[in-house]
Amino acid sequence: MTLNAVLDQVDSDLEASVARLLDLLRIPSISTDPAYKDDCDAAADWLVEELESIGFEASKRQTPGHPMVVAHSDGDGPHVMFYGHYDVQPVDPLSLWDNPPFEPRLEETDKGPVIRGRGSSDDKGQLMTFVEACRAWKTVHGTLPAKISFFFEGEEESGSPSLVPFLKENADELKADIALICDTGLFGDATPAIVTRLRGLLGEEVTITGPSKDLHSGMYGGIARNPIRVLAKIIASLHDASGRIMVPGFYDGVEELPADIAQQWNDLGFDNAEFLGEVGLGVPAGEDGRTGLEMIWSRPTCEVNGIAGGYQGDGFKTVLPSQASAKISFRLVPGQDPQKLRQAFRAFVEAQLPADCSVGFKGHGASSASEMSTDHPAFEQARSALSDEWPNPAAFVGCGGSIPIAGHFKDILGMDAMLIGFAKDDDQIHSPNEKYDLSSFHKGIRSWVRILDAMTK
Repeated sequence: MTLNAVLDQVDSDLEASVARLLDLLRIPSISTDPAYKDDCDAAADWLVEELESIGFEASKRQTPGHPMVVAHSDGDGPHVMFYGHYDVQPVDPLSLWDNPPFEPRLEETDKGPVIRGRGSSDDKGQLMTFVEACRAWKTVHGTLPAKISFFFEGEEESGSPSLVPFLKENADELKADIALICDTGLFGDATPAIVTRLRGLLGEEVTITGPSKDLHSGMYGGIARNPIRVLAKIIASLHDASGRIMVPGFYDGVEELPADIAQQWNDLGFDNAEFLGEVGLGVPAGEDGRTGLEMIWSRPTCEVNGIAGGYQGDGFKTVLPSQASAKISFRLVPGQDPQKLRQAFRAFVEAQLPADCSVGFKGHGASSASEMSTDHPAFEQARSALSDEWPNPAAFVGCGGSIPIAGHFKDILGMDAMLIGFAKDDDQIHSPNEKYDLSSFHKGIRSWVRILDAMTK
């Protein structure tokens, strides 16, 4: 069989595939630090050379920041665009690494072999699963099963400032039938997942000002307005006793989870107590009547991320502060308009201001949620293919965080995206001693081979 021949090639070439990944991991492509600009260039050059070696027409495209890598192949059938990012997070604190972060190695652990090094999981190991799948297919058949394009970014870990302009300027070239993104993970250790829902994000910084200066609490306590008390009352009013968010209009446009997706999530066997127990908690604190996965993946949230006001040093200072502030974030779901919610939140706060107080706001980003339509046949094809490779059936899942590239592909290029990744919760991405299980890398390559086969039959 065609499929089995390519899977056998993946298995026989695994050692060489790991060696190539280790070469890429040795390049310290930290995008946020200008000191590593040349290294980001070197990583882009490395990818161009690798893609050219397996027959792609590849090029490094300059941007005001770090370069993009774009590559195309010939081929019949559907046009597939694969996205990943070659930049990585800083390594601080360096003292917590067991080995130098850019001297990667294959390491034995009590859970099996892992690839250890910065970027091994986020995202170099993940993007190389698709590169190696294409290599195996090309080795066996001399051609690829579809027209395939690659789009690698070098600024994902530093806010992607060049991404949207680049997509707009090159939209005609980058459009495809569907995008594949490998920057997510498994559910648990053995259940493959296709992310179809991504929450958006809205950030607000609120500053309440009362007296013109800090006041002595003995002289002014009781008669003067205390901004911390005002702020605390406003924060307390954001949720009712059931966990529902009380900003007027907050739930406008929010729909219930489709029954078939809800059933898939229930079948995953998510354990609230186990999940919370890993961080020293035990009782869900979100909306009453919602499952744990609903609260994480498909319900909007309002969380206070930081509070400041008054004396913060050692010891004690009896002061009524002039100002108090809070940073508040909202995770948004499909149907919610971040700009409308920003105005609704600000009006909600202003309506609660007492005499002698004023308020200032500072916005921190506003991105909409993304929802991929599973009506596209590729979604079921991919779910079936993943289920054939892994011990447990694949599921359509949500993601509590935000991956803006999926929304950009839809809004700018007009194409849906499938987010399929093989990372694990303990990969320690963005932290010291980042790793990627060898099984994730190996089965990830095999998974993409299966998906390409399923999509092109």
